[in-house]
Amino acid sequence: MKTLRQFATLSLAIPLTLALAACGSKDEKEGELPVSEPIAHIAPPAGQQWADVSAETPEGGFRLGNPDAPLKLVEYASHTCSHCADFSVEGAEKLRDKYVASGVLSYEIRNLVREPLDLTIATLARCSGPQAFHPLAEQAWANLGPIFDTANKNKEVYAAAMEKTGGARFQGIAEAAGLYDFFAQRGISRDQAMQCLSDVNRITEIVNRSDKDSKDLEITGTPTFFLNGKRINFTTWDAVEPVLQNAGAR
Repeated sequence: MKTLRQFATLSLAIPLTLALAACGSKDEKEGELPVSEPIAHIAPPAGQQWADVSAETPEGGFRLGNPDAPLKLVEYASHTCSHCADFSVEGAEKLRDKYVASGVLSYEIRNLVREPLDLTIATLARCSGPQAFHPLAEQAWANLGPIFDTANKNKEVYAAAMEKTGGARFQGIAEAAGLYDFFAQRGISRDQAMQCLSDVNRITEIVNRSDKDSKDLEITGTPTFFLNGKRINFTTWDAVEPVLQNAGAR
């Protein structure tokens, strides 16, 4: 994927700053993570399931589950990070169906943008609103290899897109990576996708938030997890799950 990365890391030609983060967080010293006996499950509102409750947060992320859950897991993630993809493939279903469904834990994804393809996917994952964000993000991570392969096969189209500015750049990247067909199969028409990718103000908000969080929280890699505001010193599902259980999630 060397060719793709050479193109992807070129600077954005719109008025915003892109803070690049590595794929794979460096080890950090843990804060005082919550420790608790098992927390009793919390019933959802009548006729609902916590795993179906989604919302965009004031912090620019997308939260799944009980907004008042005693345990709040936040992941800073990149859509083109293989480690984030591994975590999603290995843990997303268990997070959703076991821990989020209990009402004890909410799970929020916030973008830490690495490069323009990442930003393009992040924009399209938002295109159908909060309810669709987590499923679209999961499916994009599950298909990250084919997305990279398509972009590499269309490297001339990708390079031409990188010469463009504003929304035209992201529309061209989506073309090169086969994202129009990918998201159309998941309910987002080409016209809808192009409209989302033309919203430079929205895209700028994503990048500005990513840049601010990266600096304020000293996040240097993805994925990076926080539980109730305390950084978790692990990046894999096998390591994160015991932290959640130790905090009372069952």
